[in-house]
Amino acid sequence: MSDVDAHLLIVDDDERIRSLLQKFLIRNGFLVSAARDAAHARRLLSGLDFDMIVMDVMMPGEDGVSLTRDLRQTMSTPILLLTAKGETTDRIAGLEAGADDYLSKPFEPKELLLRINAILRRMPEPEAKDAAPKVLSLGPIRYDIDRGELWRGDEIVRLTATESQLMKIFSALPGEAISRAKLVEDLGRDRGQAQERAVDVQITRLRRKLESDPKQPRYLQTVRGAGYMLAPD
Repeated sequence: MSDVDAHLLIVDDDERIRSLLQKFLIRNGFLVSAARDAAHARRLLSGLDFDMIVMDVMMPGEDGVSLTRDLRQTMSTPILLLTAKGETTDRIAGLEAGADDYLSKPFEPKELLLRINAILRRMPEPEAKDAAPKVLSLGPIRYDIDRGELWRGDEIVRLTATESQLMKIFSALPGEAISRAKLVEDLGRDRGQAQERAVDVQITRLRRKLESDPKQPRYLQTVRGAGYMLAPD
């Protein structure tokens, strides 16, 4: 993650400190939102995604340690706790609640900046496989995207070269309709109605390998006026 594109949430009941931190971090390239207490922070967290939370421990109502412990039930967003308390037991309490780091007041703004950047650098980048699964499930059939292989149980389903191309095209956009003209183009064919009809024939053949009832397709669907769509489980 690039530090400068990170969105931080500052939670502190002291308006002066909250404002100073917000201005300082904005000057250092961060997008910053601020909350005055735990309840306000919860409202912001319910509607926005943050890359990190910088939170005071001593606040009226729900304190920072309690809020940290509760947030850890549902999210892994890194949390840096700020407090006037410097005792070891208090630091341990914050870390046991799920905080990633702990900084005692008063502190140098530069040290806070260094700690924030250090935590953000430790955060893993989102993996591509989260956005695009490597295996698509189509009922009893599974399609291995990386290998371009179609399997039914332990048996591979043989695909022609055109069928294999079609599966690669559809698997790149699961759940999205692809027009016949686009399929012709992606297959490298000349444009025209004859080629679009040829695609229809190939779709019919492919359905025989994917569907339990090719006449009532569940996974390789016709989308009226839009084309064809692969709809995995």
